[in-house]
Amino acid sequence: MSKTTVKNVSTESEPVPETSSAGPRTAGGSRAFALLLVITGAAGLLAAWVITLDKFKLLEAKVEGRTFVPGCSLNPVVSCGSVMESRQAEAFGFPNPMLGLVCYGMVICVGMSLLARARFPRWYWLTFNFGTLFGVGFCTWLQFQSLYRIGALCLWCSLAWVATIVMFWYVTSFNVRNGFLPAPHWLKSFFGEFTWVLPVLHTGVIGILIMTRWWDFWTS
Repeated sequence: MSKTTVKNVSTESEPVPETSSAGPRTAGGSRAFALLLVITGAAGLLAAWVITLDKFKLLEAKVEGRTFVPGCSLNPVVSCGSVMESRQAEAFGFPNPMLGLVCYGMVICVGMSLLARARFPRWYWLTFNFGTLFGVGFCTWLQFQSLYRIGALCLWCSLAWVATIVMFWYVTSFNVRNGFLPAPHWLKSFFGEFTWVLPVLHTGVIGILIMTRWWDFWTS
């Protein structure tokens, strides 16, 4: 009699990292994780693209001696033009959204690769995690500058902020749950069940800061 081995496959958890004698551990993400990367990357790319176009139009208008008002400049607080013309909008010597065009495009590529069932080694996931950490750190700096130095908000920037926050926490969760980042068992369990809590809280704190910063304007 032949024997048949039945494997129990769970569709709710991430694939377990594989260990190969010929190479390092590798891991692929679930379909939901891949789609999250594609969606957040696309949202950030859209925001960076629109801001880049408006920045070019703003510079072109200056050269021609006329005034250009971006479509998302709605009032003295929600004023994309004020943010685009600030020195913080070129933190690295060139318009910030040009960096977003590259980085968010890379996130989309990772998500699409996972949808094609690609698997990546530990160093790849840690490098990707470091990239999202840099992104969320840079966004935090921009949030502080926008609220307390420039004194204006850009709606497209806000979309990029939220997208970056979501992808950072879910990539970190993926690395913790797959053992690529050292963490105690209780933290792995928390990420396994409640990853969504962290981006919600993170975004909520930013929303509260925005509300309190311009409370008089919102309530007038």
